[in-house]
Amino acid sequence: MALLGTKTFQNYIAGEWCDAASGETFESTSPANGDAIGTFPRSGEEDVDRAVEAAKAAFEEWRLVPAPKRGEILFGFGELLKGEKEELAQLMAREMGKVLAEARGDVQEAIDMAYYMGGEGRRLFGQTTPSELRDKFQMSVRMPIGVIGVITPWNFPIAIPSWKTLPALVAGNTIVFKPATDTPTLGQRYVELLLEAGLPTGVLNIVHGGGGTVGESLVRHPDVRVISLTGSRETGVAVLKAAADGLKHVHLELGGKNAIIVLDDADLDLAVEGIVWSAFGTSGQRCTAASRVIVQRGIYDELQSKLVAAAESLRLGVGWDEETDVGPVINQGSLDKIHSYTEIGKGEGAKLLTGGEVASGNGLEKGFYYRPTIFGEVEPGMRIAQEEIFGPTTALIPVESFDEAIKAANGVKYGLSSSIFTRDVNKAFRAMRDLDTGITYINAGTIGAEVHLPFGGTKDTGNGHREAGQAALDVFTEWKSIYVDYSGRLQKAQID
Repeated sequence: MALLGTKTFQNYIAGEWCDAASGETFESTSPANGDAIGTFPRSGEEDVDRAVEAAKAAFEEWRLVPAPKRGEILFGFGELLKGEKEELAQLMAREMGKVLAEARGDVQEAIDMAYYMGGEGRRLFGQTTPSELRDKFQMSVRMPIGVIGVITPWNFPIAIPSWKTLPALVAGNTIVFKPATDTPTLGQRYVELLLEAGLPTGVLNIVHGGGGTVGESLVRHPDVRVISLTGSRETGVAVLKAAADGLKHVHLELGGKNAIIVLDDADLDLAVEGIVWSAFGTSGQRCTAASRVIVQRGIYDELQSKLVAAAESLRLGVGWDEETDVGPVINQGSLDKIHSYTEIGKGEGAKLLTGGEVASGNGLEKGFYYRPTIFGEVEPGMRIAQEEIFGPTTALIPVESFDEAIKAANGVKYGLSSSIFTRDVNKAFRAMRDLDTGITYINAGTIGAEVHLPFGGTKDTGNGHREAGQAALDVFTEWKSIYVDYSGRLQKAQID
C-alpha cells in the first residue's frame, strides 16, 4: 500500500493494493506550479472487471450488515476526516489548486455528510399505511440495489465522493470508485480513510484511469446496477446512451449557467460580496458558480464600478498561501477554454471590463492562472451568457424590470442554482416560485449548499435525481412494498 507523500500509488481491488493489469501509469501534477504529486495506474477494462467482481461478491454480506452498524462506520469515517482535515486541505491546495479556506470547506462537507448519512443508518425511513382490507398490514422499505459505479470530478475531490459513496454505503450497496485523473491522490486518500474506518473487504474498490477506459467500462459492465456521475452535459448524455441497453439506474449531476439577480432595492455592498464569492470562488470552477449577473438598470453603473474594483483587488497565487484569494484553474485545457470565451465575448460585442488574460509574473507563469474577468453590457442570448465557461468569468446583463430579470435568468438550458438580492419580500417569494432551478438563494450568492437538503437542478443540469439529504437515498435504493395478511383467509384487494 502506498502511503501519502510517496510517489507511486495503486488501485484497491478485493482488499489488495495492485497495479493496473497493463502496467501503464499516469502522473498527477499541481496546477499551481507543475510539481509532481504522484504516479497512478492507468487502468483498463480488465481492472474494472476485477473490481466489479469483488464488489458483487462483497454485496451479499454487506447488505445483511444491520444498517445502524453501517452507519457507525460512516460516523467513524467522519471522525477520521475531522482529524485529517488540515492535511487533506493542504493536499487539495496542491493537487487541485483551491485556496486553503475553500479546501477546508470541501473536507468539511464530507465530514458533515459522514455524520448525516451515518445517522441514516438508524432511519432509512419507509412508510406504513392502512390497508383497505381487515386484518392486513402493509409497509414500504428501502432495499439496496447492488454494485454502484461512482465517477467523480476534480473540482470537489473530497466532498463529491462523499455525496455519492456515503448514501450508497449506508443503504447497503458496494462500490467501484473512479476518481478524476486530475485529483487521484485525493481520491486515494479518501478511500484509505474509509478503509481505516472499518469497511469490509470488497465493499469499496478504487480504480484509477481515464473516463474513456475505466469510466466507459463501468458504465457498460452488466453487473454495475447504478452509475452516479458528476461531469459535463456531453459526458452525461453519452453515459445515458451507453447505460440504456442494460436499463441501469443513472444519476447525473451536470452543468450550470447560474444567475444572480440584483434589483434596484438591493443591499449593493452585500450583493457585490456575494457575486465575487460566487463568480470567482474556486476560480469559477463550480457547477454552481455565478457566471451571470442580471442587474436592474437603476443600479447597474454603481454595481459595475464596485464589482470591477472588488475583482481587481483579488490576489492570485498558490492555494496554500493563506493570503491568496484566487488559485489556478485545473489544467492547460481549461485555461485555453476560458480564454477562448473571452475572445468569443469580445467578438459578440460585450464590453470587457477587467481581466480577460492569462496571468503571469510573480511565478504565476508556472501554473494555470486566469485573471478574474467581467464582461459588461451583455445580452442574454450571447454565448458567454448561455454556455458554461467553468472559469473566473462573469457577465453583467442589464434589465429594466423584475419580470425581465426572471425571464433572463430562466433563459438558459441549465437550471442548477439561482440567487436574488432584494429587500422586497414579495419579489423574493415570486423569485422562489418562478426561478426554474433546483436551488434558489435569497440575499446570498449561488454557492453554499448544505448536506441535509437535496442538491441538483432542472432542465439540462441533470436527469431529475438529487444528491444530499434524504433524496440521495432514492438514487441508491429500490422501494419494496410489503403486505402482511393475518386474516387467515384469502382476501382479494380491488375485488368487489
